[in-house]
Amino acid sequence: MNHHEPTAEARAADVAAVQRRTLAVLIVTQIIGTVGVGVGPSIRVLLAGEVTRNEGWAGLARTASTLGAALFGLPLGNLAARFGRRTALSVGWWTAAVGAALTALAAQGSLVVRLFVGLLLLGAGSAVALQGRFAATDLALPQHKGRSLAMVVWVGTLGSVLGPNLGVPGQALGDRTGLSLYAAAFLIAAVCLGLAGLIVFLALRPDPLQVLRATAPSAPIRAGKKRGGVGVLGHVMRENSLARYAVIAILTAQIVMVTIMTMTPVHIIHEGGSITLVSLTISLHVVGMYALAPVVGYLADRGGHRLTIVIGIVAFLASLLIGTLQPNHLGWIVASLFLLGLGWSFVNVAASALFSGAVADENRASAQGGVDALANLFGATAAFAAGPLLAASSFATLSVIAMVALAPLALLTLRPPAPAPRR
Repeated sequence: MNHHEPTAEARAADVAAVQRRTLAVLIVTQIIGTVGVGVGPSIRVLLAGEVTRNEGWAGLARTASTLGAALFGLPLGNLAARFGRRTALSVGWWTAAVGAALTALAAQGSLVVRLFVGLLLLGAGSAVALQGRFAATDLALPQHKGRSLAMVVWVGTLGSVLGPNLGVPGQALGDRTGLSLYAAAFLIAAVCLGLAGLIVFLALRPDPLQVLRATAPSAPIRAGKKRGGVGVLGHVMRENSLARYAVIAILTAQIVMVTIMTMTPVHIIHEGGSITLVSLTISLHVVGMYALAPVVGYLADRGGHRLTIVIGIVAFLASLLIGTLQPNHLGWIVASLFLLGLGWSFVNVAASALFSGAVADENRASAQGGVDALANLFGATAAFAAGPLLAASSFATLSVIAMVALAPLALLTLRPPAPAPRR
């Protein structure tokens, strides 16, 4: 016996120490980075209209970041698979920082092409924030994956709340520098995003994904069987019923949430509601999405992923039934949006943790990037479709359509998939 070889207990202690450091770094960077990402949903909408001065172009500009998040999901996942989380996360934050800086220049000079490019690159921030939640599970014990993932999701609440308010410091910076309010706000966002990338690059050592491979190596991928992110995800979904179920849950939650959330502000205004009520409704929706994430993660670990997803489906149904039966009662619509966010939280957190635990180590990072890319792509498609659907029908009809989209997941959950084979 080699007495110099560390014992299993010592190796486990070392891995636990790396996991604690990883979570600390991810929490700090998630807060700082999502402040930069959070500038988009509110200020981006206003900036798009001002720079393009055309509602059609403005609509495309508003969704550019969502499309960017879809486009960057796969490359960032493949980058993590090849070089580790540290490289992928830092590159993602820095790409978003460049996008925010370009958007600031576009805002100052009313440059339409630069605006589109900047917002597209800014979408990398959303993609890397999503990858951060998966990075939190690399070294987590199986019984702790849900709460580790949920903690990183939860701290993103701070950025989601602070980001839309960058107009306030942006105004102060603009008064001192001569920049427009929008340019100054996106410049602050660029600094936050760049700083997040720098912290990851300097502090995420050792790399959790590389430690995972060193301490618990899986069977190597045979020559001729290597695949890109799409191929990996397709292979995983064909061969692994638990992973397939998790992906369906993640995509369904994204479609249902985005379809209703995107059109609710328009519906509230059409019903005579104020901008203040719209802001309150969206704020409560964000609270529903993120505030209870640690509780959701704990429940997923202790009560099981399926039970947690069932609770999410029930919250979704309650939200959509309100939208169907009380579409003209604005008080009920506010409650509906909170329940919509809560449903998304329960389904997304539980399904993401299930996916991380179900996929083999050598495929995990690439497959996770594929899931995030698909979720953003489906979300962007739902956002595009929701407008014409609302215009052609009603908010109640839109809620019924969302219930139809939810039905396959509900049926799958009633008949849970067979356990994945042992790896």
